Amino acid sequence: MDESSSVQETDIEGEAGDVMFEVVKGEDTWRVTHSSAQICAVKGSTVEIPCTYTYPSTLRQQTTVVQSRFWFTKDRYEPVDVRTDPDYSGRVEYLFHENVCTLRIKNLTERDSAVYKFMFTTNQPGGSLTGDEGVTLSITDLQVQVETKGNQAELKCYSSCNVADNPSYVWYRNGKKMTAETSSIRVSVHENNKYSCSVKGREDYRSPEVYAPKLPSVSVSPSAEIVEGSSVTLTCSSDANPAATFKWYKRNQTPQYLHEGAQLVFNYIQPSASGEYYCKSENKLGRKRSGYVSINVKYAPSVCSASVSPAGEIRENSRVTVTCSCDANPAPEYTWFNVNGRELSKESELVFSSVQSSDSGRYYCKAKNDLGERTSGYVKVEVKYAPKLPSVSVSPSAEIVEGSSVTLTCSSDANPAAKYTWFKEDEDSPTASGQIFTICNFSADHSGRYYCEAQNTRGRHNSTLHLIVVAGNSTFIIHIIQWTLLLLMLISLLLVTLWTRKKKTLSSTTEPNEPAEMIEVDVVYENVSAVTTAQTEDTKEQEHML
Repeated sequence: MDESSSVQETDIEGEAGDVMFEVVKGEDTWRVTHSSAQICAVKGSTVEIPCTYTYPSTLRQQTTVVQSRFWFTKDRYEPVDVRTDPDYSGRVEYLFHENVCTLRIKNLTERDSAVYKFMFTTNQPGGSLTGDEGVTLSITDLQVQVETKGNQAELKCYSSCNVADNPSYVWYRNGKKMTAETSSIRVSVHENNKYSCSVKGREDYRSPEVYAPKLPSVSVSPSAEIVEGSSVTLTCSSDANPAATFKWYKRNQTPQYLHEGAQLVFNYIQPSASGEYYCKSENKLGRKRSGYVSINVKYAPSVCSASVSPAGEIRENSRVTVTCSCDANPAPEYTWFNVNGRELSKESELVFSSVQSSDSGRYYCKAKNDLGERTSGYVKVEVKYAPKLPSVSVSPSAEIVEGSSVTLTCSSDANPAAKYTWFKEDEDSPTASGQIFTICNFSADHSGRYYCEAQNTRGRHNSTLHLIVVAGNSTFIIHIIQWTLLLLMLISLLLVTLWTRKKKTLSSTTEPNEPAEMIEVDVVYENVSAVTTAQTEDTKEQEHML
């Protein structure tokens, strides 16, 4: 080395890990020079990474030989020439001339993105150098940028790398070359075509195709039976470029979407989520709607109700249906019971083809499926009917004694409850109203036929009762004396008549011109003792006459 040169340690690395030296005197140094530390290239193109190298003149004055020059990318203990790397086979070329060390790589792929370093060695001790930072190579695709304007889309072919010399572009529609050779074209939205581009002269390396979404597909997870409370995920997928966005809808609901995103998740699904769902996929080139996917949430009976038909008044002998309805999935099996728990039917409907008053009562149903069971509340069946034949009772039930109090009671099975009216035979006006009719101080005038009438909105019915008064002891004796006196009076009258006729006959034979004698019988009975005296005197007179 030149004694006048100053020497300092650098990142220069020797063949055996020695420290390289940089001579800081003009250009008389160890150096690898790159025109750019970063290079961007388009996939499929060819790139050249410029490079020059130098070493001190003192070594050049000596018999210095450059023993090896190569590029490498992979950080290894001993760098490997890229020409021997299978990933670069047939695609790498060194453009070496004197101190020029340019690397050329053809048919670039995305895997070629890396940091490339140049290294040379000499036959001098410490005569080895590797470029400090190397060159970072980035490989990108051509891209088609899409901008929508109304019903048209502008497609622009571009790369994140600067393509030199303002090249011409080639456009393809559905894989077929178009005539346009501009950097952008306009197409109609929703036309379902695919577009790509390339740099003219490099047609084998086209951009990815851009296109509207394909028909979306929808999947449900889990695909087995969905039970209330489980987690369910609906996934929408659609092939599209640019990538599609997704919105979820439920059939027969308002157009407002339910959710935005590729997945619609129910963390704790409810029966109300049952229904048909679909998704829409959309990008700047169009949109598509999926078919329907059905969600059927299974759950135990939850709410059970019982109803009666007809809902209005139930008439006897009409047809009545009691229906049990339970919210359940799958559909439950039903059982009907009366208020006493007796099983009546295993159908959802309990039918009375000709309902009777005896069918009135409360009923309930039970619904059961594989997930559970539920019991309804009571439903009331109330049959309306006209009064049945009334029954009448008398109190006291023994002989009715004149002057006593008599209570008549009328009762009849009826719904609604009957109203009662009492009548006496041969009288136009009602005698009394109400279920109970009481006659105080009963007398002979009260004797006769009575009947009660039971009436409601459905009809009327009546029943007859024959009441006869039975006299007390003193009255009974008086009645016997009166009948006896009447009989004696008739006998006396008969005897007087016979005696008169006999007298007339005798007079006609002895004294024909003498008039007949008139006898007036005036029987007055003032009281029991007078009647008895008259009866005695009349008896004596009759004996005398005889």
